[in-house]
Amino acid sequence: MDAKKQALFEARAAIVKALAHPTRLFIVDELSNGERCVCELRDEIGADFSTVSKHLSVLKSAGVVEDDKRGLQVYYRLRCPCILRFFDCIEGVLQENARKLAASVK
Repeated sequence: MDAKKQALFEARAAIVKALAHPTRLFIVDELSNGERCVCELRDEIGADFSTVSKHLSVLKSAGVVEDDKRGLQVYYRLRCPCILRFFDCIEGVLQENARKLAASVK
């Protein structure tokens, strides 16, 4: 594999790695409904402020979300809503896995 292709796969892996946590998947799902402040996400997740902020930092570093500071509040939104198509693909895999499992039980 050449260096350019290697760099591309490393960049893709960084995004997938950022998404590879249930709380971060939940955050992306919540942001699919519109921007949210950290306090709203904290209440939804039920974790402390620093934990939610760390998850948001990981997603921001990967380019999945962006933020907007308004006074004392920081609001987050999806940077590229097309990430939700990735969720659709994951759901397809889960449905296919369930179908195969059900077929093997018969």
